[in-house]
Amino acid sequence: MLSAAAQNPRLLLQRGGRKFNLQKCRRRRHFHHSLQAVSSFFPQSETISSPSSSSEILTIRKSLLSRERKAVEIAQNYLNRLRSTEPQIRSFLHISQNVMSEAEQIDRKIERNEELGPLAGVLIGVKDNICTVDMPSTGGSRILENYRPTFDATAVRKLRECGAIIVGKTNMDEFGMGSTTENSGFQVTANPWNAERVPGGSSGGSAAAVSARQCVASLGSDTGGSVRQPAAFCGVVGMKPTYGRVSRYGLMAYASSLDVIGCFGSSVADAAILLEAIAGHDRFDATSSKREVPEFSSQLEPAEFLDSKPLKGLRVGVISETLGDGVDSGIVSSIQAAASHLEELGCTVKEVNVPSFSLGLPAYYILASCESSSNLSRYDGIRYGNQIAAEELSSLYGACRANGFGSEVKMRILMGTYALSAGYYDAYYKCAQQVRTLVQKNLKASLTENDVLISPAAPSPAYRMGEKKNDPLAMYAGDIMTVNVNLAGIPALVVPCGFSEVGPSGLPIGLQIIGAAFDEAKLFKVGHVFERTLQRCRFVPPLVDKDV
Repeated sequence: MLSAAAQNPRLLLQRGGRKFNLQKCRRRRHFHHSLQAVSSFFPQSETISSPSSSSEILTIRKSLLSRERKAVEIAQNYLNRLRSTEPQIRSFLHISQNVMSEAEQIDRKIERNEELGPLAGVLIGVKDNICTVDMPSTGGSRILENYRPTFDATAVRKLRECGAIIVGKTNMDEFGMGSTTENSGFQVTANPWNAERVPGGSSGGSAAAVSARQCVASLGSDTGGSVRQPAAFCGVVGMKPTYGRVSRYGLMAYASSLDVIGCFGSSVADAAILLEAIAGHDRFDATSSKREVPEFSSQLEPAEFLDSKPLKGLRVGVISETLGDGVDSGIVSSIQAAASHLEELGCTVKEVNVPSFSLGLPAYYILASCESSSNLSRYDGIRYGNQIAAEELSSLYGACRANGFGSEVKMRILMGTYALSAGYYDAYYKCAQQVRTLVQKNLKASLTENDVLISPAAPSPAYRMGEKKNDPLAMYAGDIMTVNVNLAGIPALVVPCGFSEVGPSGLPIGLQIIGAAFDEAKLFKVGHVFERTLQRCRFVPPLVDKDV
C-alpha cells in the first residue's frame, strides 16, 4: 500500500481499552454542561498547553472552575505573548482594549458562584471581515479604514454569549482576495514558523495568531480555501464547515454562494468546540441551515481510551489527482504517510479518481470574480467606503475606488465584470456554473463510496514572501486543492500531518479531510483520532516553543 515518508516522524498508535459515553444535551443552553462533562476526560495542564493536551479550551475551563487560575492571569499570559511576538508576526490589525476588564468580570462571576459560559476566559481572534460592534472592521481594505459596524456578526454574538473574550481583529488579504495575506491594505503577516514565509491567506492573520499562541482560537472565512490553506501553512487545525452550517450575517460578502465562516484551533477538539458554539440557524441569514447542530465535542475520545483500531471500517479515498505533477514531493510523501497511518487505525484506504477535479480551479475564479464584481459595488463612497471630494457622482465613485481598493481587488472586479458582460456571459459564467454542477456530482459520488476523502491542503509548503505576489496565476494555482470543496458546499478539515525539509526545522504540512454535507462530526472524529495518535510531532513554532 502507500509508503510512509522517510522524513516524516514515526507514526505510532497509542492503545487503550475503555471508551466513554456522554449524556446528550441538545439545547444550546446546555452546551456548557456538555463541555463540563467532556473536560473531566482530559488531563489538566498549564494555561498554554503542550501538544499532548487535547483541548486548550477545556484546560482553561477546568482551571477556572477549580479556581486554580484566574481569568485575568490567563488573559495576561496571552496578551504578554501577543505583545512580544506581534512586532515580528503582525497577525492583528486591532487589539481590543476590553480584554482585561472582561476577564475581571469572569473572575467576579466565579467569586459569586455564578454560572460560566462554555467559552469563559477563552481569548479568540476574529478575522477583520467579520463585523464587531466595538472594534474596527475593515476587511483588510483602506476603503473601510476606521469603519466601525453598529452590530456584531451572528458568529461573534454567539461567542460573546458563551463568555468568550474577543482579543482583536486579525489581518487578511483585502476582502478575502489572496492566498498569502500580502494583499492586505495595511501590513504583511509573517509565518510564525519562518518569518520569511507567508502564513497563507486570506485568513493568514487568524492562522498565525493561533500558531503563535497569541490567542486560544480564531475565526476566519473560507471562500476557496482561506481557512484550510493557512491552517496547513501555520501548522494548526482549520475547519471549513458545510455551506449554511454557520450564519454569514455580519460577514463581508466576497462571493456569497461560496463564503463560509470557519474555525482555527491548536487542536481538533478546540475547533470542534468553537464550531459547536457558532453553528445553527439564524433568522438574519436565509441561507443558514435549520439542521440540528450535533455535539461535536462530546464525540471526541481521549487517546488513552482509544482501542487498537479506533477507525475500523471507515472507508477513506485518496484523491489521486492531488498527488500528481506539480505537487511538492515532500507533500506527496507526507500524505502517503498519513494514509498509511489511517490504515493502521483500521481504515480501508484506496485511491479514487475525481475526473472534474482539475476543472474546479478555473470555474471557481470565474464564479468568485463575478460575484465579487456585484458584491463590491456597494463600496462607492456613499453607501460604504471613505468618501473622496468630487464635483460629479461618477468622479466620486471612481476616486473612492481608485484610492480605496488594492490592485488584486481591482483586477478581480474587472475580471468578474468582463465575464458577466453581454456576449461573454454564456462563454464564461454559464459554463463555470455547469462545471460547478459537475464538481458537485463527482464529489457526491465519491463520498457515496467512501466515508471521507483525503488530499493535501496545498501543493507546496508556505511560500517565501514575494514569491507569488507578482505572478497571480501561480498564486491562484495554489488553491487547486481546496476550491472544489467550496464549489460543492461540503465540509473539510485540515490537520497538521508532518513537516517539509525546508529550513532548519521544516515547515508544517496539512492533511485535508473532506466529508459529505453536514457530516462535520465524522471529520472531527477522524481528525481527532489521527491527531491524538500522531506521535513525535510537535506543531509549535520555534518562536514560542520555549514558552509552551
